[in-house]
Amino acid sequence: MTDIYFEDFYKNQVFELGSYTFKKKEILKFANEFDPQTFHTDENAARKSIYGEIIASGWHTGSIYMRLLYDGLLNRVASMGSPGTEICWLLPVHAEDTISANCKIQGKRLSKSKPDRGLLEITGYIHNQENKLVMTQKGILFVKCRA
Repeated sequence: MTDIYFEDFYKNQVFELGSYTFKKKEILKFANEFDPQTFHTDENAARKSIYGEIIASGWHTGSIYMRLLYDGLLNRVASMGSPGTEICWLLPVHAEDTISANCKIQGKRLSKSKPDRGLLEITGYIHNQENKLVMTQKGILFVKCRA
């Protein structure tokens, strides 16, 4: 259901998006299919790595953030897509870590060429259970105008 349009957003607005706990089985499954680096897939190799144990792929963390963003916000927004611009993986995510996410509207402007939409500058912040920042994501979100 669409009930949030471009006009409803304002600069510095923050949306809490929920949380997710990573399970080792899911980390291994995702990594084996999409990011088979050994510190994601092999216990022995991971122990010998700089991480000391299996960690989640950054792409897995990003995928979970996208799910939280959709469930916590985008499913209600008149979204027209986003050319994501930047992802930063700051700390590893381990099995049994719980991440929490929020996003902040950094800025907004109407489209110069398409008056039926606006552009939101949005930054996602993903923290672990110790409130340490593990990932950020920046993007531009195209959103329909109400009128």
